Amino acid sequence: MKAKGTVFKYGDNIDTDGIIPARYLNTSDCRELAKNCMKDIDPSFVKKIKKGDIIVANRNFGCGSSREHAPIAIKTCGVSCVIARSFARIFYRNAINIGLPILECAEAANNIENADEVEVDLSTGIIHNLTKDQIYNAQTFPEFIQEIIKANGLINHIKKTLAKNTFEERK
Repeated sequence: MKAKGTVFKYGDNIDTDGIIPARYLNTSDCRELAKNCMKDIDPSFVKKIKKGDIIVANRNFGCGSSREHAPIAIKTCGVSCVIARSFARIFYRNAINIGLPILECAEAANNIENADEVEVDLSTGIIHNLTKDQIYNAQTFPEFIQEIIKANGLINHIKKTLAKNTFEERK
């Protein structure tokens, strides 16, 4: 699985209220959430984002509340991957649950700049900054988590697994 896009770079402690401000949480419609993604941090984000683009941040990305709205908004607006020095643990788990690929890599977070073009091989953890022709290595997820992300989230993964097991039992 690969991701390729233009980078939107952010700093430390980007919290869930910055990713999707609380005043927009009166809906569970993914598309409505995406329309307001990063609105208070980067008002032009949703106008500039293209499908496949990548967010790069520093420490503690996704801190704050435990709501899944933040990774849902990011994923729905077209972000293919988030790379950060570190993630808040609840955001980390929520991202996996909804199938949003994330990678922790301090070197990439330090060296990738806003508007760089980056390609990420999610299965190997290799991050290639095409703009600077630099390679960074992130730790990959175990295979079972990669399967959850490939299935577009935990619920879809469970459905596929149950369907496969039911089919196997019928044989």
